[in-house]
Amino acid sequence: MTTIKQIAVIGGGSWATAVVKMLCNNCEQVHWWIRNSASIEHIKKYKHNPNYLTSVEFDPNKLILNTNIKEVIANADIIVMAVPSAFLKDALTGITSEDFKNKQIFSAIKGIVPENNQIVGEFFNTEYNIPMENIGVITGPCHAEEVAMEKLSYLTVASQSNENALYVASQLKCRYIKTTVSDDIYGTEYSAVLKNVFAIASGICHGLGYGDNFQAVLISNSIQEIKRFVDEVHPIDRDIKSSAYLGDLLVTAYSQFSRNRTFGGMIGKGYSVKSAQLEMNMIAEGYYGVKCVYEINKQYKVEMPITNAVYNILYEKISPIIEMKLLTDQLS
Repeated sequence: MTTIKQIAVIGGGSWATAVVKMLCNNCEQVHWWIRNSASIEHIKKYKHNPNYLTSVEFDPNKLILNTNIKEVIANADIIVMAVPSAFLKDALTGITSEDFKNKQIFSAIKGIVPENNQIVGEFFNTEYNIPMENIGVITGPCHAEEVAMEKLSYLTVASQSNENALYVASQLKCRYIKTTVSDDIYGTEYSAVLKNVFAIASGICHGLGYGDNFQAVLISNSIQEIKRFVDEVHPIDRDIKSSAYLGDLLVTAYSQFSRNRTFGGMIGKGYSVKSAQLEMNMIAEGYYGVKCVYEINKQYKVEMPITNAVYNILYEKISPIIEMKLLTDQLS
Protein backbone atom coordinates (compact mmCIF):
# COMPACT_ATOMS: atom_id res chain seq x y z
CA MET A 1 0.00 0.00 0.00
CA THR A 2 1.40 3.40 -1.05
CA THR A 3 2.00 5.80 1.80
CA ILE A 4 0.14 9.08 1.31
CA LYS A 5 2.57 11.99 1.29
CA GLN A 6 1.80 15.61 2.05
CA ILE A 7 2.58 17.93 -0.87
CA ALA A 8 3.26 21.66 -0.70
CA VAL A 9 3.44 24.19 -3.53
CA ILE A 10 5.64 27.26 -3.09
CA GLY A 11 4.52 30.22 -5.18
CA GLY A 12 1.42 32.22 -6.00
CA GLY A 13 1.76 32.77 -9.77
CA SER A 14 0.00 31.20 -12.73
CA TRP A 15 2.06 28.00 -12.89
CA ALA A 16 1.86 27.49 -9.12
CA THR A 17 -1.91 27.96 -9.36
CA ALA A 18 -2.09 25.41 -12.18
CA VAL A 19 -0.02 22.89 -10.21
CA VAL A 20 -2.30 23.29 -7.18
CA LYS A 21 -5.33 22.77 -9.43
CA MET A 22 -3.87 19.51 -10.75
CA LEU A 23 -2.94 18.25 -7.29
CA CYS A 24 -6.42 18.97 -5.93
CA ASN A 25 -7.76 16.29 -8.27
CA ASN A 26 -5.86 13.62 -6.33
CA CYS A 27 -4.89 15.00 -2.92
CA GLU A 28 -7.17 15.42 0.07
CA GLN A 29 -5.12 18.44 1.10
CA VAL A 30 -2.55 20.65 -0.62
CA HIS A 31 -0.28 22.97 1.36
CA TRP A 32 0.13 26.25 -0.51
CA TRP A 33 2.56 29.05 0.29
CA ILE A 34 1.65 32.47 -1.07
CA ARG A 35 3.61 35.51 0.05
CA ASN A 36 0.63 37.90 -0.09
CA SER A 37 -1.82 37.48 2.81
CA ALA A 38 -4.49 39.44 0.91
CA SER A 39 -4.38 36.84 -1.88
CA ILE A 40 -4.84 34.06 0.68
CA GLU A 41 -7.87 35.76 2.20
CA HIS A 42 -9.32 36.26 -1.29
CA ILE A 43 -8.89 32.57 -2.14
CA LYS A 44 -10.56 31.54 1.11
CA LYS A 45 -13.51 33.84 0.50
CA TYR A 46 -13.98 33.75 -3.27
CA LYS A 47 -12.33 30.39 -4.15
CA HIS A 48 -9.94 31.69 -6.81
CA ASN A 49 -6.55 33.35 -7.07
CA PRO A 50 -7.24 37.07 -7.57
CA ASN A 51 -4.14 37.68 -9.68
CA TYR A 52 -3.57 34.56 -11.81
CA LEU A 53 -5.81 32.06 -13.62
CA THR A 54 -8.85 33.68 -12.04
CA SER A 55 -11.20 31.23 -13.77
CA VAL A 56 -9.87 28.33 -11.68
CA GLU A 57 -12.18 27.60 -8.74
CA PHE A 58 -10.79 25.85 -5.68
CA ASP A 59 -12.39 23.97 -2.84
CA PRO A 60 -10.97 25.92 0.14
CA ASN A 61 -11.38 22.82 2.32
CA LYS A 62 -8.62 21.14 0.29
CA LEU A 63 -6.17 24.02 0.69
CA ILE A 64 -3.91 24.73 3.65
CA LEU A 65 -2.87 28.29 2.82
CA ASN A 66 -0.02 29.98 4.66
CA THR A 67 2.32 32.97 4.31
CA ASN A 68 4.89 31.30 6.57
CA ILE A 69 7.11 29.28 4.26
CA LYS A 70 8.92 27.56 7.14
CA GLU A 71 5.64 26.12 8.43
CA VAL A 72 4.57 25.03 4.94
CA ILE A 73 7.84 23.15 4.38
CA ALA A 74 7.69 21.58 7.85
CA ASN A 75 4.21 20.16 7.21
CA ALA A 76 4.97 18.57 3.83
CA ASP A 77 6.94 15.59 2.53
CA ILE A 78 7.20 16.82 -1.06
CA ILE A 79 7.85 20.47 -1.89
CA VAL A 80 7.03 21.73 -5.38
CA MET A 81 8.93 24.94 -6.10
CA ALA A 82 7.03 27.25 -8.45
CA VAL A 83 8.40 30.75 -7.85
CA PRO A 84 10.40 32.57 -10.55
CA SER A 85 14.06 31.58 -10.36
CA ALA A 86 15.16 35.20 -9.89
CA PHE A 87 13.16 35.37 -6.65
CA LEU A 88 13.86 31.88 -5.30
CA LYS A 89 16.62 32.84 -2.87
CA ASP A 90 14.51 35.69 -1.52
CA ALA A 91 11.54 33.37 -0.99
CA LEU A 92 13.77 30.95 0.94
CA THR A 93 15.15 33.60 3.31
CA GLY A 94 15.53 32.03 6.76
CA ILE A 95 15.24 28.45 5.47
CA THR A 96 18.11 26.12 6.36
CA SER A 97 19.30 22.67 5.35
CA GLU A 98 17.64 21.32 8.49
CA ASP A 99 14.25 22.53 7.24
CA PHE A 100 14.68 20.43 4.09
CA LYS A 101 15.97 17.32 5.84
CA ASN A 102 14.26 14.18 4.49
CA LYS A 103 12.14 16.29 2.10
CA GLN A 104 11.73 15.74 -1.63
CA ILE A 105 12.11 18.85 -3.77
CA PHE A 106 10.54 19.05 -7.22
CA SER A 107 11.26 22.09 -9.35
CA ALA A 108 8.51 23.44 -11.57
CA ILE A 109 10.47 26.66 -12.06
CA LYS A 110 12.04 26.23 -15.52
CA GLY A 111 14.79 28.71 -14.79
CA ILE A 112 18.32 29.14 -13.46
CA VAL A 113 19.12 30.72 -10.08
CA PRO A 114 20.93 33.83 -11.37
CA GLU A 115 23.13 34.51 -8.33
CA ASN A 116 24.54 30.98 -8.53
CA ASN A 117 24.30 30.22 -12.27
CA GLN A 118 22.80 26.86 -11.30
CA ILE A 119 19.70 25.01 -12.37
CA VAL A 120 17.31 24.63 -9.48
CA GLY A 121 18.20 21.01 -8.75
CA GLU A 122 21.90 21.81 -8.47
CA PHE A 123 21.09 24.81 -6.29
CA PHE A 124 19.19 22.70 -3.74
CA ASN A 125 21.84 20.01 -3.82
CA THR A 126 24.74 22.39 -3.12
CA GLU A 127 23.04 25.03 -0.96
CA TYR A 128 20.82 22.79 1.17
CA ASN A 129 22.64 19.42 0.98
CA ILE A 130 19.63 17.66 -0.50
CA PRO A 131 20.63 14.32 -2.09
CA MET A 132 20.13 14.24 -5.86
CA GLU A 133 17.76 11.27 -5.54
CA ASN A 134 15.43 13.53 -3.52
CA ILE A 135 15.38 16.20 -6.24
CA GLY A 136 13.09 16.21 -9.27
CA VAL A 137 11.80 18.30 -12.15
CA ILE A 138 8.27 18.89 -13.44
CA THR A 139 8.32 20.03 -17.05
CA GLY A 140 6.02 20.34 -20.06
CA PRO A 141 4.97 20.80 -22.77
CA CYS A 142 2.27 22.47 -20.71
CA HIS A 143 0.96 26.02 -20.30
CA ALA A 144 -0.88 27.07 -17.16
CA GLU A 145 -3.65 28.73 -19.15
CA GLU A 146 -4.60 25.47 -20.88
CA VAL A 147 -4.51 23.62 -17.56
CA ALA A 148 -6.99 26.20 -16.29
CA MET A 149 -9.26 25.41 -19.25
CA GLU A 150 -8.72 21.67 -18.69
CA LYS A 151 -7.39 21.15 -22.20
CA LEU A 152 -5.49 17.90 -22.62
CA SER A 153 -1.88 18.47 -21.58
CA TYR A 154 1.23 16.39 -20.93
CA LEU A 155 3.82 16.61 -18.17
CA THR A 156 7.18 14.93 -17.71
CA VAL A 157 8.30 14.26 -14.14
CA ALA A 158 12.03 13.60 -13.87
CA SER A 159 14.00 12.24 -10.93
CA GLN A 160 16.92 9.90 -10.37
CA SER A 161 14.52 8.05 -8.08
CA ASN A 162 11.95 6.31 -10.27
CA GLU A 163 9.76 5.76 -7.21
CA ASN A 164 9.67 9.47 -6.39
CA ALA A 165 8.98 10.43 -10.01
CA LEU A 166 6.14 7.93 -10.29
CA TYR A 167 4.53 9.15 -7.07
CA VAL A 168 4.54 12.82 -8.07
CA ALA A 169 3.36 11.92 -11.57
CA SER A 170 0.43 9.99 -10.07
CA GLN A 171 -0.58 13.01 -8.01
CA LEU A 172 -0.57 15.30 -11.06
CA LYS A 173 -2.27 12.91 -13.47
CA CYS A 174 -5.98 13.47 -14.04
CA ARG A 175 -8.64 13.53 -16.76
CA TYR A 176 -6.90 16.31 -18.68
CA ILE A 177 -3.27 15.67 -17.64
CA LYS A 178 -1.17 12.76 -18.88
CA THR A 179 2.23 12.13 -17.31
CA THR A 180 5.45 10.34 -18.15
CA VAL A 181 8.58 9.89 -16.03
CA SER A 182 12.27 10.30 -16.80
CA ASP A 183 15.61 10.03 -14.99
CA ASP A 184 17.14 12.97 -16.92
CA ILE A 185 16.88 15.77 -14.35
CA TYR A 186 19.77 17.74 -15.86
CA GLY A 187 18.67 17.50 -19.47
CA THR A 188 15.00 18.24 -18.84
CA GLU A 189 15.79 21.20 -16.60
CA TYR A 190 18.39 22.76 -18.89
CA SER A 191 16.09 22.17 -21.86
CA ALA A 192 13.27 23.93 -19.99
CA VAL A 193 15.57 26.92 -19.48
CA LEU A 194 16.77 27.02 -23.07
CA LYS A 195 13.33 26.72 -24.65
CA ASN A 196 12.43 30.01 -22.93
CA VAL A 197 15.49 31.63 -24.51
CA PHE A 198 14.51 30.36 -27.95
CA ALA A 199 10.91 31.47 -27.43
CA ILE A 200 12.26 34.99 -26.87
CA ALA A 201 14.20 34.64 -30.14
CA SER A 202 11.02 33.51 -31.87
CA GLY A 203 9.14 36.49 -30.48
CA ILE A 204 11.86 38.92 -31.52
CA CYS A 205 11.78 37.57 -35.08
CA HIS A 206 7.98 37.77 -35.17
CA GLY A 207 8.14 41.35 -33.91
CA LEU A 208 10.64 42.18 -36.64
CA GLY A 209 8.34 40.77 -39.31
CA TYR A 210 10.00 37.44 -40.10
CA GLY A 211 7.53 34.86 -41.38
CA ASP A 212 6.63 31.25 -40.67
CA ASN A 213 9.27 29.91 -43.05
CA PHE A 214 12.07 31.47 -41.05
CA GLN A 215 10.44 30.50 -37.74
CA ALA A 216 10.60 26.85 -38.83
CA VAL A 217 14.33 27.19 -39.49
CA LEU A 218 14.87 29.04 -36.21
CA ILE A 219 13.14 26.38 -34.10
CA SER A 220 14.71 23.41 -35.91
CA ASN A 221 18.10 24.98 -35.21
CA SER A 222 17.02 25.64 -31.61
CA ILE A 223 16.44 21.96 -30.83
CA GLN A 224 19.89 21.18 -32.25
CA GLU A 225 21.34 23.86 -29.97
CA ILE A 226 19.56 22.30 -26.97
CA LYS A 227 20.97 18.89 -27.88
CA ARG A 228 24.53 20.17 -28.23
CA PHE A 229 24.36 21.91 -24.87
CA VAL A 230 22.68 19.22 -22.73
CA ASP A 231 24.82 16.48 -24.29
CA GLU A 232 27.95 18.42 -23.32
CA VAL A 233 26.78 19.37 -19.81
CA HIS A 234 25.30 15.96 -18.93
CA PRO A 235 26.07 13.29 -21.55
CA ILE A 236 23.57 10.45 -21.21
CA ASP A 237 21.38 8.58 -23.68
CA ARG A 238 18.29 10.76 -24.28
CA ASP A 239 15.81 11.25 -27.12
CA ILE A 240 15.82 14.98 -27.79
CA LYS A 241 12.76 14.53 -30.04
CA SER A 242 10.53 13.51 -27.12
CA SER A 243 7.91 15.85 -25.71
CA ALA A 244 9.97 16.88 -22.64
CA TYR A 245 12.50 18.51 -24.98
CA LEU A 246 11.14 19.15 -28.49
CA GLY A 247 7.48 19.35 -27.42
CA ASP A 248 8.23 21.86 -24.67
CA LEU A 249 10.25 23.96 -27.10
CA LEU A 250 7.50 23.97 -29.72
CA VAL A 251 4.69 25.03 -27.41
CA THR A 252 6.79 27.77 -25.81
CA ALA A 253 8.02 29.13 -29.14
CA TYR A 254 4.62 29.13 -30.87
CA SER A 255 1.86 29.43 -28.27
CA GLN A 256 -0.19 32.58 -27.73
CA PHE A 257 0.17 31.89 -24.00
CA SER A 258 3.98 31.96 -24.05
CA ARG A 259 5.15 34.91 -21.96
CA ASN A 260 8.70 34.50 -23.30
CA ARG A 261 7.51 34.74 -26.91
CA THR A 262 5.36 37.73 -25.94
CA PHE A 263 8.35 39.39 -24.27
CA GLY A 264 10.49 38.75 -27.34
CA GLY A 265 7.79 40.12 -29.61
CA MET A 266 7.81 43.39 -27.68
CA ILE A 267 11.59 43.61 -27.93
CA GLY A 268 11.35 43.01 -31.69
CA LYS A 269 8.81 45.82 -31.98
CA GLY A 270 11.16 48.27 -30.29
CA TYR A 271 10.33 48.08 -26.58
CA SER A 272 13.21 48.37 -24.16
CA VAL A 273 13.74 45.42 -21.81
CA LYS A 274 12.51 47.44 -18.84
CA SER A 275 9.38 48.75 -20.57
CA ALA A 276 8.50 45.27 -21.86
CA GLN A 277 8.86 43.81 -18.36
CA LEU A 278 6.72 46.55 -16.83
CA GLU A 279 3.94 46.20 -19.40
CA MET A 280 3.81 42.39 -19.15
CA ASN A 281 3.58 42.37 -15.34
CA MET A 282 4.79 38.74 -15.53
CA ILE A 283 8.22 37.15 -15.39
CA ALA A 284 9.80 36.00 -18.65
CA GLU A 285 12.22 33.40 -17.31
CA GLY A 286 14.24 33.43 -20.52
CA TYR A 287 15.48 36.95 -19.75
CA TYR A 288 17.39 35.68 -16.72
CA GLY A 289 18.06 32.27 -18.24
CA VAL A 290 19.95 33.52 -21.28
CA LYS A 291 22.50 35.38 -19.17
CA CYS A 292 23.08 32.34 -16.97
CA VAL A 293 23.45 29.96 -19.92
CA TYR A 294 25.78 32.44 -21.63
CA GLU A 295 27.99 32.51 -18.51
CA ILE A 296 27.86 28.73 -18.01
CA ASN A 297 28.77 28.15 -21.65
CA LYS A 298 32.07 30.02 -21.18
CA GLN A 299 33.18 26.77 -19.53
CA TYR A 300 31.73 24.35 -22.11
CA LYS A 301 32.20 26.42 -25.28
CA VAL A 302 29.23 24.85 -27.08
CA GLU A 303 28.26 26.42 -30.40
CA MET A 304 25.12 28.42 -29.48
CA PRO A 305 24.45 31.17 -32.05
CA ILE A 306 20.77 31.69 -31.11
CA THR A 307 21.53 31.95 -27.40
CA ASN A 308 24.35 34.40 -28.16
CA ALA A 309 22.07 36.51 -30.34
CA VAL A 310 19.40 36.80 -27.63
CA TYR A 311 22.06 37.63 -25.04
CA ASN A 312 23.52 40.35 -27.27
CA ILE A 313 20.10 41.93 -27.79
CA LEU A 314 18.98 41.83 -24.16
CA TYR A 315 22.25 42.52 -22.34
CA GLU A 316 24.62 44.13 -24.84
CA LYS A 317 21.80 46.28 -26.26
CA ILE A 318 22.66 45.43 -29.84
CA SER A 319 19.88 46.28 -32.27
CA PRO A 320 17.49 43.31 -32.82
CA ILE A 321 17.45 44.12 -36.55
CA ILE A 322 21.24 43.87 -36.81
CA GLU A 323 21.64 40.86 -34.51
CA MET A 324 18.93 38.79 -36.18
CA LYS A 325 20.28 39.63 -39.64
CA LEU A 326 23.67 38.30 -38.50
CA LEU A 327 21.95 35.20 -37.07
CA THR A 328 20.18 34.40 -40.35
CA ASP A 329 23.57 33.87 -41.98
CA GLN A 330 24.53 31.28 -39.32
CA LEU A 331 21.44 29.07 -39.57
CA SER A 332 20.76 26.37 -42.10
